[in-house]
Amino acid sequence: MQLQAIAKWAKNIVIALIALLTVSWLAFVPSAKEPPYTFVAAWGEKGSAPGQLNDPTGIAVSGDEVFVSDSRNSRIQVFDLDGHFKRQFGTPGKGVGQLGRPMNLTIHNGELYVAEYFNDRIQVFGLDGAPKRIIGKSGSGPGEFNGPGGVAVAPNGDLYVPDFYNHRVEQLKANGVFVRQWGITGEKGHTAGAFIYPTDVALDKNGALYVADGYANRVQVFDTEGKPIKKWGGPFAMGIPGSFNGWFKVVTGIAVGPQGDIFAADFYNHRFQKFRADGTFLTNFGGKGSGPGQFDHAITIAVAGNGTIFVVDFANNRIEKWISRNA
Repeated sequence: MQLQAIAKWAKNIVIALIALLTVSWLAFVPSAKEPPYTFVAAWGEKGSAPGQLNDPTGIAVSGDEVFVSDSRNSRIQVFDLDGHFKRQFGTPGKGVGQLGRPMNLTIHNGELYVAEYFNDRIQVFGLDGAPKRIIGKSGSGPGEFNGPGGVAVAPNGDLYVPDFYNHRVEQLKANGVFVRQWGITGEKGHTAGAFIYPTDVALDKNGALYVADGYANRVQVFDTEGKPIKKWGGPFAMGIPGSFNGWFKVVTGIAVGPQGDIFAADFYNHRFQKFRADGTFLTNFGGKGSGPGQFDHAITIAVAGNGTIFVVDFANNRIEKWISRNA
């Protein structure tokens, strides 16, 4: 009888553990609600000639043109929507019109905003490549940067900049005057409103701010008053890396689609993930490799007005174009 009781007790423990694991899996590993995107085309190869790339790191779409940060070549290249080279601008250096490791890009009111990782500034160009102005400088004070990774621009011209090594996100006026910041300068953190090497930002049509909290392996969202309203990525968005649906291994780029969905680059998982604005997981696409539809470190993404996806395949030195199967 005693052996039977022990066996029954052990069986109940196993059943309880299985139930707990099942509940945990369903809670923290969501299933896809949409099919993955379909690969269309790719262009680029390693080099410094027009149309070639060396560690591409940023992308933006305007009309029928695709702008790409060709970081190691210290230039911006412009392609048509099918990958045909059109023009380029920028040379290595710290002067006006020169670039030091250009990163994520944003286009606003006919101007291209370039985050310069090495030069610790945001430089603004016309879409024809003419330099317009420079915002920010090196440092850790208000309005200064240490490795800016991207920029978002509000309708009123305010800039939102992820300040990588200072572990913060800054809001500036169009002329560079400091407004406020999220995160404590120089301090890493897993709590809401704290960051670990933030890499990119995006604004939705309602003014909510989405932050790719890079090495915290999550996305954080703030309302127009600056209050944290949601975060996602692994259990409780506490920085645990993973390759499951909705989890990340370093988030390096973020974009808002025309329907308000959120796209995030999952760098070390070699894929891109798509979410609803509330963080609900929808789908992912990609995978490690050099073949069509594969990535060697997926670094950033841009979404055209018709929903077409253009992504930067960092270590394969190319751009890939994808479309939704629902289109």
